[in-house]
Amino acid sequence: MRTIVLLDAPSNLGLRPPAPGTVPGVYKLAGALREQGLLARLGAREGGVVVPPRYDRGDWKEGDGVFHAAALARYTVTLADRVEAHLRDGEFPVVLGGDCSIQLGAALAMRRLGRYGLAAIDGSADFRHPGNTALNGPVGAAGGEELALSTGRGQADLSDLEGLGPYLRDEDVRLLGLRDGDGDLPELRAAGIRAATVGEIRERGAGPVARDALEGLHPPETAGFWVHLDADVLDPSVMPAVDSPDPGGLIPDELAELLGVLARSPRCVGLNVTIYDPDLDPDGRAGTLLADLVAGAFA
Repeated sequence: MRTIVLLDAPSNLGLRPPAPGTVPGVYKLAGALREQGLLARLGAREGGVVVPPRYDRGDWKEGDGVFHAAALARYTVTLADRVEAHLRDGEFPVVLGGDCSIQLGAALAMRRLGRYGLAAIDGSADFRHPGNTALNGPVGAAGGEELALSTGRGQADLSDLEGLGPYLRDEDVRLLGLRDGDGDLPELRAAGIRAATVGEIRERGAGPVARDALEGLHPPETAGFWVHLDADVLDPSVMPAVDSPDPGGLIPDELAELLGVLARSPRCVGLNVTIYDPDLDPDGRAGTLLADLVAGAFA
């Protein structure tokens, strides 16, 4: 039996303000899921909190690169220290975000230890980088760029921390749940990053797609893999409480099957949960669903 450790990483540094004078509410994700009894439901050990720096973009403007870059770099290293310690102890971290930039902490921690993979269950690729601005617009929000940064694309103060970039090899990444017709698909496929869209998952079945994704993520290629779960992979009819509620997402049963196959693999070393914003969920239904899905993955 693996010892699960529940660790909070409530950073919102990677998202744009939802409205002038406000900050993204994803920093409340961890507290909201804990209110659903997630610690006890997972049978987890308490891992505490990695406190993020203050959200303050200062005088940042478009064209200045990634905002909060220095703060994100510091936070990534601090979070990586905590994740690495758990991995070295043979524990299974479940990290509650926060926005998607927290995945950089896990990627850096694994890179320190060797070669690991990533299975990202996400409604978008988060692959914006300086080489595809014509498609995705200028870089700025790391929450939409963490996969690009993790694979060595983007400014070195985030993509090459400790001289270890890229933290992930393209061929060791699996993307699951992208919307059909996602504009990044041609570049991803050309790079050798395997992606399964919602349509493919629906056609082939979530279980077979997840099991296929495991190929190449087991030894001898990698020492294991991490699961990144972005709540926006779900259709907004059931998960409206995200910053980009795009239609055409997965339904809960599909996500449950994907997540269960991946998280229960003996080669899976950890999981993070991101993007759910309790401020956008006044009745708490979306948070309850997300907690149920995370807990169910380990049942």
